[in-house]
Amino acid sequence: MSSVLTPTTEGMIERPAPSFWAIAPVVAVAAFMEVLDLSIANVALLHIAGSLSASQDQATWVLTAYTVTNAIILPLSGWLATTLGRKRYFMGSIGTFSLASLLCGLAPSLGALVFFRALQGLVGGGLQPNAQAILSDAAPPEKRGMAFALYGMAVVLAPAIGPTLGGWITYHMNWRWVFLINVPVGILLLPFIKALVRDPPHLVQARRARRAQGLKLDYIGFSLIALGLGCLQIVLDRGQQNDWFASTLILAMTGLAAVTLVGFVVWEWTRSDPIVDLHLLKNPTFAVANLLMFMLGFVLLGTTVLLPLYVQSLMGYTPVQAGLMLSPGGLAILFLMPVVGHLVSRVDARWLISAGFLIIGVAMLLMTRFDTETGFQTIMWTRVLQASGMAFLFIPINTVAFAAIDSAKSSNASAIINMSRNIGGSFGISIAITLLARGAQIHQNRLIGRVTSVSPALRSYVATVRNHLAAHGHGGIASAGEAMGFLYQTVVKQSTMLAYIDDFRFLGVVSILLIPSVFFLRRSNDARTAPPGSVH
Repeated sequence: MSSVLTPTTEGMIERPAPSFWAIAPVVAVAAFMEVLDLSIANVALLHIAGSLSASQDQATWVLTAYTVTNAIILPLSGWLATTLGRKRYFMGSIGTFSLASLLCGLAPSLGALVFFRALQGLVGGGLQPNAQAILSDAAPPEKRGMAFALYGMAVVLAPAIGPTLGGWITYHMNWRWVFLINVPVGILLLPFIKALVRDPPHLVQARRARRAQGLKLDYIGFSLIALGLGCLQIVLDRGQQNDWFASTLILAMTGLAAVTLVGFVVWEWTRSDPIVDLHLLKNPTFAVANLLMFMLGFVLLGTTVLLPLYVQSLMGYTPVQAGLMLSPGGLAILFLMPVVGHLVSRVDARWLISAGFLIIGVAMLLMTRFDTETGFQTIMWTRVLQASGMAFLFIPINTVAFAAIDSAKSSNASAIINMSRNIGGSFGISIAITLLARGAQIHQNRLIGRVTSVSPALRSYVATVRNHLAAHGHGGIASAGEAMGFLYQTVVKQSTMLAYIDDFRFLGVVSILLIPSVFFLRRSNDARTAPPGSVH
């Protein structure tokens, strides 16, 4: 691509465009850095709470603040890229994200850290969609699959390794370096972005046309989506902790989110220059692709949260051991993404997506055979299988989605599809944790109901434990109480394990049931050869 000469809007000839292979890794690293911060701080919460004299519940606002502001800015990033210039906005996002990361690392109190995390999410939210749009525009049609492969390695791998990397940094260094690590990366990226990235002619024309008409921010639309997505994210992040609709806060936030988001859709649909171009969803292929991307985020982050919790809470793994168990899955994604990027130009994307959901579904159903004695290797290889399915989803879904819309709309399309994945991830985490908590209660009640004083099994268990305690110097009435305590711990552990199995089964069945919806997509070959912007 380095030999291509690109015309300017005035008909002049620019210098040769930089190679796609030079642009791609730099842009992908920027996206990776931002997505990583969605999960890297999770395992550091206890250290943050202790260091800043806060409770664990208060410390969770460090996560909520980031996800709320990140969710707000994501759908607006397409409008901002067109208005400010995509390169300028991308560089500004990297610079301010690095500055916000520095402030997070130096925060003297929890309140300051929460504020700086909110700022970090706000200024960094444009990195994901703009990175994807830059890669899409920089790649020729035959290399678009590889463009999405590089982007996919960033945004799918980052949440998978985030907790592992965060745990390692916290254990060996200090929780503040979870945020400070972004600063040198951002400083190194800026000169490369400045030298390599250019706005395409259609984006330059759109920016000039918008400025010629006068910059008019849709304050109503902006207020509606900011309030709606902010409230929705708080509901998803805090719902389980606040007992969902038993909480007045959650009930109010849910109502406010519903009203403002419906109002936003109605308002934006009538605008000639909307902040979020919802009219792209009139294209059936693009709409279905967004649904599938939502479910990709749902399953990806749902399982990424569940597996580390399972091995740490039930099997006694340390965060480092849990990370070692998850890491091979990340390596599988790294290996398979370029392979799928190569295949997507040769195989109908619908078959690749179907294979991805089937692989994930089978892997999740295999996880229902786990118990508290399952070996490290078995869990690790099942995770590798599940992660392999993810590699078959991200690239084909994006390829079909972007082939279905006009390239001039790539920034808006990227904003919408990244918003779908992020909101899907928030729903996945929230529903998985809620099902886990409720399922553990249900199974505990069932198991306790079977423990009766006349049960021969119970009498045998108590006698065995009392004999064991007596052999170690514990006897009398106290040993009977200790035996019942051990029994209760066993019931809690088993009921929690059964709840995890229910979660794994749920995610597996959902993945398999999604396969028929894949065939509502346009054939990928047809999408690539159709006129840009045509409705398939």
